[in-house]
Amino acid sequence: MRRYLAIAIVAAILGGTLGIASAEPASAASRHHQGTPQCVKVAKYYTTKHKRYVRLKNLCAKRTACYTIVVPWRPDPRGRLKKGVTKNVRYGTDRDPRALYVKNRSC
Repeated sequence: MRRYLAIAIVAAILGGTLGIASAEPASAASRHHQGTPQCVKVAKYYTTKHKRYVRLKNLCAKRTACYTIVVPWRPDPRGRLKKGVTKNVRYGTDRDPRALYVKNRSC
């Protein structure tokens, strides 16, 4: 009986997580065209010495860009990139989940 109850609880949790995960890209896609310039681009994600990094590039040559790194189940790190800069940003350890994406935001 306990096994069936545990399976039901795990199935409910996973079902809810998948529902939230599938709704997130749709809402992010609808906010994509709000007028915020898409300056910050991801060059690569990598892990070094048990720390997770993302290499970000500011493709706008004339303005500072702001970004948010979206990480599941953690507060989202925010930051700024000066014009035309490439920067390695540390956002967690290898025990933390990998970042999903980087979102441009207004400064």
